[in-house]
Amino acid sequence: MTSRRRFLAGSAALAGAAGSPLAWTGKTIAATRVPHVGYLSVGGEGTHSAFLGAFREGLREQGYVDGQNIIIDVYWAGDAAYQFPQLAASAVGTRPDAIVTTCIPSTRAAKGATTTIPVVMSVDGDPVNAGLVASFARPGNNLTGSSTLFEELIPKWLELLSQAVPQARAIAILRNPVNIVDPYFWARFEAAAQTISIGVLPFEARSPADLPAAFAAMRPRGADGLIVMTEAFLAGESSRIVPLADRYRLPGIYGYSEFVDAGGLMSYGLSFREYFRGVARYVVAVLKGTRPADLPIEQAARIEFVVNLQAARRLGVNVTPALLARANRVVA
Repeated sequence: MTSRRRFLAGSAALAGAAGSPLAWTGKTIAATRVPHVGYLSVGGEGTHSAFLGAFREGLREQGYVDGQNIIIDVYWAGDAAYQFPQLAASAVGTRPDAIVTTCIPSTRAAKGATTTIPVVMSVDGDPVNAGLVASFARPGNNLTGSSTLFEELIPKWLELLSQAVPQARAIAILRNPVNIVDPYFWARFEAAAQTISIGVLPFEARSPADLPAAFAAMRPRGADGLIVMTEAFLAGESSRIVPLADRYRLPGIYGYSEFVDAGGLMSYGLSFREYFRGVARYVVAVLKGTRPADLPIEQAARIEFVVNLQAARRLGVNVTPALLARANRVVA
């Protein structure tokens, strides 16, 4: 499914320029030219707009306001990743000035659809192993961007939560089953849990309406703590998830620090808003004429452990001095 918006310029000359987008040529876009950016994502506006919103915020900080001096054309794939090749072809057909991709399948589709339009990826995984780029330092061709490796944080999430809740025998994992990488992540959770002899229990939510029932089932099934998967839908639901964790007294650790800022117990990971500021900087760089091949792939290096002592008091969690000493930031 495609969500398309077009900017109506105030003059005939500007309207004519906007109607003929240019592929990347290595040159700065003309001053009268309103750049268009295609954005490919799973899900839809109602459930997966958190990352898109963070990307728009990042562009605003760089002086680009969607609908004014830049146009973002959004292409939603729903829960059907097989649509990405068709959506990428549709995006390329409009000749945008850049394409932003949000997962490995959408990036692969965009790479297959164009060798000239800059593709700025935002993926969870290794783009080199996935065959998307030649190397992190020299991506080559028309592809650049950033990547996270949340899969490597899974053992640490389990370890830190087990230290905060040493009596825990099983941890609830809140998942979105339509997420493309969910099966792979779940396998990593099971493997990591075995090494520390703790159980992991899957609970699913595809929409906000699914969250109350998912949380209500956690304690009865034996969950003593909570980990929330790092994906766009769940990332945007911190204002619902944190109160539900409090209601059912489930100490949680999250991959995004926004959950701690919303009152959650702990996070080990990054700020998705900060991450998408980096994506926006890359887009602005290629819009200003930088060749994608000259922009090394950026890996999320600022991984922080954040502890919220207010939440610990609410949940009855005793944060030991040893655990507190490991924190990069403490909410008192």
